[in-house]
Amino acid sequence: MSHLSTSSPETESFISQSNKTTVIPINDSNNSIIISDEKFERLLDRINNSNEITKSQIANPGALGLAGFALTTFILSVFNAGEYLINIKLEPVVLPVALFYGGLAQLLAGMWEFKLNNIFGATAFTSYGAFWMSFAGYVHIILPKLKHIANIKKATGLFLLAWFIFTLIMNIAASKISKFLFTLFTLFTILTITFLLLAIGNLSNSSLIINIGGWCGIITAFIAWYGCAAIVINSAFKKSLLPLGLYA
Repeated sequence: MSHLSTSSPETESFISQSNKTTVIPINDSNNSIIISDEKFERLLDRINNSNEITKSQIANPGALGLAGFALTTFILSVFNAGEYLINIKLEPVVLPVALFYGGLAQLLAGMWEFKLNNIFGATAFTSYGAFWMSFAGYVHIILPKLKHIANIKKATGLFLLAWFIFTLIMNIAASKISKFLFTLFTLFTILTITFLLLAIGNLSNSSLIINIGGWCGIITAFIAWYGCAAIVINSAFKKSLLPLGLYA
């Protein structure tokens, strides 16, 4: 008897077996290939092994995504933290970083996470990559056209409030992920607080609340940098030198 079992008429019409052989039809034609069960199973094993090798050749995109997020968040948060740290007129330095590192690099990391079937990582990196791109476009293209409108910061506050809601959703999901448990959950918790403070600060036109949000953003950046460093360093040394969480 064959080692390959069939459970439906559709399966039986595609692959038929007799006397320890497998018959495989070619393109729904009258032609077919007859091979032994042993060779057929070896063929299936090769296909499965090939898929596993292809998947294993994709490096962990998490380090790139966290690095792009951390660096861009750090630079912008320094400006949000207050003019006593840096001249606010230098803020355009954020634009190229937001477009290419925080934006494009994170977007690519998100695409690779899709390839690895990581729904959380794919959604997070792709979304925050799009956030940085859209934020750069908003600040340097849209915002200058709104300068003549009163309460212009309310538009920024609405933009940040929407991202607070999304980040809160991701934070809830992060609390249920075992790997990265401490690092990931802490990152999204502080990031959620950051978006909330920045949204409230802009909606209420409060520089103090925006400054506090800036400092929370700086903390968020360092947590993300730690996650990036842990992935890269642990991978380079082939052991866990920097723990990522309770179950990492």
